[in-house]
Formats: sequence, structure tokens, C-alpha cells
Amino acid sequence: MNNYLITVVGATAIGKTAISIQLAKHFNTDIISSDSRQFYKELNIGTAVPSSEELNAATHHFIQNRSIFDTYSVGQFEKDALQKLDSLFLKNNTVIMVGGSGLYTNAVINGLDYFPEVAPEIRTKLNSELENDGILKLQNQLKELDPESYVTLEIENPHRLIRALEICIGSGKKYSEFKNKPKATRNFTPIKIGLFADRTIMYNRINQRVDIMMQQGLLNEAKALYPHKNLNALQTVGYKELFHYLDGKYTLDVAIEEIKKNTRRFAKRQVTWNKKDTSINWFDFKTDIYEIITKIESLYH
Repeated sequence: MNNYLITVVGATAIGKTAISIQLAKHFNTDIISSDSRQFYKELNIGTAVPSSEELNAATHHFIQNRSIFDTYSVGQFEKDALQKLDSLFLKNNTVIMVGGSGLYTNAVINGLDYFPEVAPEIRTKLNSELENDGILKLQNQLKELDPESYVTLEIENPHRLIRALEICIGSGKKYSEFKNKPKATRNFTPIKIGLFADRTIMYNRINQRVDIMMQQGLLNEAKALYPHKNLNALQTVGYKELFHYLDGKYTLDVAIEEIKKNTRRFAKRQVTWNKKDTSINWFDFKTDIYEIITKIESLYH
């Protein structure tokens, strides 16, 4: 396999976009975005979509190519991304992929674990229990139904917790039984580049980014999206907190602090996810690009 997918990973606001553009320029190739928040054309400021200058500096794919009114799954993205990679590899044996959505990135590289369809009302009921009774009750339910997943899953993440529970309840089998099947074969070799920073630096960069987003007009963007606040695509950091402000539940100052806090929590989860992957080549976020390129080229066969 002489095709290479160079994937840039790391926490939000760490500088993945800038590095990926430098790599795309060096290898004279395109960038595939695996950031699930940046798929939607109605979302600009709150998802840190690359600027027009950045988009012009290298050809990007899967940036603002869907609508918030579309249903789009990780499985569909996997198919679309692999199809795009097949066409890109015809003209260049190296393609760059960048994004903060670990699940989407992993789907392209390794394939997905496939789960049975379950009745949607199971998820509705679990979401209602989460809201009314809190997360601990659901955690204990998973401990009872699937002890292995209780130990290995990120049970503080309500989305993942509810996903595991709905599979257990809907299929009558353990969620862990559907995991870790043989992975899909791919026609490329993945090379993973991870960017890291000291936690204090990382959190400061996040706080500064949120302040910049507010200056750029994130509140007005949220106001325009407010009539559609219940859409799945809008259940995300940066928008849901401002919807709470518009609902009168938060003051604006509290909403901004909540965005910062929830973004820091998201970054922490990204770090935890990436730490599990021993195939990532880690670099300080300030590392000179040519040091990273030298490492990548040393991994070419």
C-alpha cells in the first residue's frame, strides 16, 4: 500500500487547522475534514470553521457541505470519506485528514463497529431519565446490564452512556458484544500526528477562542438558529449555552462561562480518547513544521 492518510489530531483550539494546511501545501494535496461540527453550512463562528483565507490555502472537503436539517451519521460519513479518498489517491498518494471528532476519524481509518437498529423511543426514554433522575441512575443500569462496558466506556459522557444502554435494552445483548469485531481493510497506510500542549496553555487558548467567537458575533448566529434549537446538529457546545441565555435560564456572562467550561471538558475528553491510541506520533503544538514533515517521511515505506 503506497497511499498514505496523514491524520492530524489533538484537542480543540490546539492549532490543527494551521498544521494541516502547512502539510497540505508541502505534499501538494487536499484536506478531508473529519470534524462533525463543521459539516453544517449554517454553523460558522461556533464551530471554528476555517477562514476563507485558510480554505483558499488548500482544498478542503466536508466543510459546510450539509445542512442542519439533514440527517447525517458517522456511517454515512465513513462511506463518503472513503469514496472521496479513492478519487484523491488517483492523483496523489498522500492526503491529509484533520478533525476533533475521534469517532469520525476512527471510522475512516478503522471502520465502524456495527450495531443493530433499536427503537427510537428507547433513547427518548433514556434521555428523559437522564434529565429527571441524573446520570448516576443510568451508570448503575449499565453496570448491571453490561459490566464490561461500565469499566471501559467513558460513562461520564451522557451520549456514549445512553448509546450503550439503548443497545443493551433494544437488542437484549451486551453493548460490549458488538464491539471489537475485526476491523475493515483499507487501501492506505494511516500516519497519525498528534498535537499537545500543557493543560494550562490549552485551557487559556480555549478561553481566548470563546472570547474571539463572541466578538465575531456568535450571539447573533445563535439568535438566527434559535427557532431550530431542538435539532440534533445544534445540541452542541457554543450554541446550547446561548439558547439557555435566550430562554432566560442564564445571564449572558454565565452562558459565556458555560461555553468555556464545556469546551474545556470537551478538550479533556479529546485528550483522553487520543491517549488510548498508541499509534499517534505526538508533537508539542509549537513544533516546527519541518520536524513533523521529517517524521512523516521517515514513516513512508
